[in-house]
Amino acid sequence: MWLAFGWLRSRTGTTVLLLAILVVSCQARAQAIPANAAQYQRELTRIVQQEFGLPAPVAIHAGQIHQESAWRSDARSPVGAEGLSQFMPGTSQWMAEIYPDLGRAAPYSPTWAMRAQARYNRWHLRRLSSVTDTCERWAFAMSAYNGGLGWVQRDQRLASAAGDDPAVWFGSVERYTNRAGWAERENRHYVRHILLELTPRYVRAGWQGGAPCS
Repeated sequence: MWLAFGWLRSRTGTTVLLLAILVVSCQARAQAIPANAAQYQRELTRIVQQEFGLPAPVAIHAGQIHQESAWRSDARSPVGAEGLSQFMPGTSQWMAEIYPDLGRAAPYSPTWAMRAQARYNRWHLRRLSSVTDTCERWAFAMSAYNGGLGWVQRDQRLASAAGDDPAVWFGSVERYTNRAGWAERENRHYVRHILLELTPRYVRAGWQGGAPCS
């Protein structure tokens, strides 16, 4: 009763306080790392270290999985992307063919998905060797993972033709594309959300590798 009376007596100030608490609570939930991520942390760390050596960009891969599937190994997108790392069936088969050591394509297997994800990121990074800045290089790699290396290369040519730097993603190549509007929005959000928001979040939570764009 005293609390109810206090609420009525100082309604304006108390309302602001309650709203602030609710806003903070909602923000905290939105920024949370899914609970099921913890069960994959050790294995993802081992896999990324095997692919990249030390220091390994584990936090980037964690942020990418967060964006792709929210750590749900049984995830299937409306367009048919499968598993933890959301590989399309054709890409899964292609990865299994060019990298026999991965074994038969198994996108719903968390271990296979994480190994293929790390390998696919490394495959893109090797083809982006002309980009020397680490942050920019990862931005191109994330764009390629989401939409294809061919699109990234076309976007680079458009930027170059316009007089911008084809080796810089943020503020340069990201501004140019012939993709459909929805594809452009999704792709640009994908890069920024993973590298500027999710990766730092996982770094703060103790995942290895640092945030190259922070």
